[in-house]
Amino acid sequence: MEPERAVASSGPPGDGGAEASRGMAGAATMTKVVVAVDASEESLHALSWALDHVVRHHPGASLVVVHAQHPADHFVYPVAAHGLAYIPPTAMESMKKTQEENTRKVVARALEVCAQRQVTAKATVVEGDPKEAICQAVEDMHADLLVLGSRGLGMIKRALLGSVSDYLAHHASCPVLIVKPPKAHTKGTGNST
Repeated sequence: MEPERAVASSGPPGDGGAEASRGMAGAATMTKVVVAVDASEESLHALSWALDHVVRHHPGASLVVVHAQHPADHFVYPVAAHGLAYIPPTAMESMKKTQEENTRKVVARALEVCAQRQVTAKATVVEGDPKEAICQAVEDMHADLLVLGSRGLGMIKRALLGSVSDYLAHHASCPVLIVKPPKAHTKGTGNST
């Protein structure tokens, strides 16, 4: 399945231990569930959790798997004090191809997880900063629920790097369900959400 592309403007306890942000009000009438995925195991765990604990209990719900892809110029860094950077066209083209291949693999893997559970899903790729692009996508799709995984960043990393899940919990236009990584995964890291 070829994912559709969009450009975003800049501007219960259970296995996996999920926490709902802004509640699950209106869950009985849920029609559109959006699951954000990336190349991490945490996002695939969140997708599996959503399929088993949300979609299964709402058979009429539609499922959209969304993947945010940074624009290619995100990887261009200034090399001089005045901010100019030169990237040979062949290098930029190679970077775009690699990024598109990675995106294809992420989306294919997510759709495979859905197919294994006999759930039909639509895939959408949005371009931009993941926080803003996913936030805009759920608003444009009129999503009833956004599900995403938590990477289990410690407090310091979360403060310095920011957290996509934290941003979306506060800015998304629909309820957000953040699925924590399985306990076996978090034990070895010593980090909490």
